[in-house]
Amino acid sequence: MIIFDDQDRAAFYPLALNRSVGDLRCGILKLRQRLEQFLEDGETTAIWIDPLLTPLYRERKPDWQVNGPAPANSLLVNSRLKVSQSSIEAVKNLPAGHCLHRGDLILALRCPRELPSLPGIAELEGLDFQLIPSDLETYDNLSDIIHDNERLLRFDFEHLFYDNNNYFETEMGVTALNPYNIWIGENVELKPGVVLDASDGPIVLDQGARVLANAVITGPAYIGKRSLVKVGAKIYGGTSVGPVCKIGGEVEGSIFQAYSNKQHDGFLGHSFVGEWVNIGADSNNSDLKNTYRTVGFHSYLSGARIDSGTMFLGALIGDHVKLGINTSINTGCVIGIGSNLFGPDLISGFIPDFSWGPASQLGKYRLDRFCETAALVKARRDLEFSPAEREIFGVLHGRASG
Repeated sequence: MIIFDDQDRAAFYPLALNRSVGDLRCGILKLRQRLEQFLEDGETTAIWIDPLLTPLYRERKPDWQVNGPAPANSLLVNSRLKVSQSSIEAVKNLPAGHCLHRGDLILALRCPRELPSLPGIAELEGLDFQLIPSDLETYDNLSDIIHDNERLLRFDFEHLFYDNNNYFETEMGVTALNPYNIWIGENVELKPGVVLDASDGPIVLDQGARVLANAVITGPAYIGKRSLVKVGAKIYGGTSVGPVCKIGGEVEGSIFQAYSNKQHDGFLGHSFVGEWVNIGADSNNSDLKNTYRTVGFHSYLSGARIDSGTMFLGALIGDHVKLGINTSINTGCVIGIGSNLFGPDLISGFIPDFSWGPASQLGKYRLDRFCETAALVKARRDLEFSPAEREIFGVLHGRASG
């Protein structure tokens, strides 16, 4: 199976500027991992991604097949296909030479012969593919992923965690409501006063997670490997925290990709936070307009503001963003990759990639300074800011306005 990003990848910027759409987190897993879990018929991960990302993926995952040709009988699946029982069944039963599509959008196809790259719909007709119209759902932007998170937390728990080995064992002073809806990994640490309330949905605490005293987690929620939930934190349903994050204050309906910190008091709601993000103390975001109307946000794909179709949408925060203390973020704000923001101004609308300063006086973050900080931050986790990363961020910095 080959999981491919399509021509609308930019709809998922800034989070997909430096990663495949398939590697965005939703629920307990990443989109790619879930497709592999339910559809994979081999042992090797194979992906088709933006050529800009090829050196980075080959550096990090040398055993993966990246942008290689699709052998005969390969199953090709769109990375933004929503996994459900109906989509799993439809794709699994797809015969060779058939393609599921919605208009010009290819959802999945099984190729009877080798393909060097993904053809368009018109080309498929010329290659004698049988085109099958389908109403299977896809993610069309980051807001869609945020609002499917709660469903997939339940889906992943039911299909992947419920029957797995469970190290559920709580210390004195820990309260667990509906414990059959709680899965605890090996070496998880729970301090006195912790409340795990799985009454309204499952809770998964993955290996090595730590939850400090008097924190409350209500399901459905996922706390990733080696992540830390700080003293008195309030984690509400629909929240997924990837590995090696530090979370404090109040969080609701949000996704943290990995390696990001929101350690202090303050509210974050219905937001998507990338990797290597730091949110300063007492920072808050709005996820609901005073008018209760649907929230708009900037789309990199269209270059304009679009309607999310939902009343609840917070912030979309790209990788390596740093936010100073007492930061206030407006509803539907998009903060571009590599930005460093501080000062009393309300952060609103669209903050271009590699922005620097208060929102009313934005400049462009120097590439050398950005790379220096990124290297220091990663070194604190014993990781390298690699040559391939420097190359990608150099290209993205060159494309950024300012």
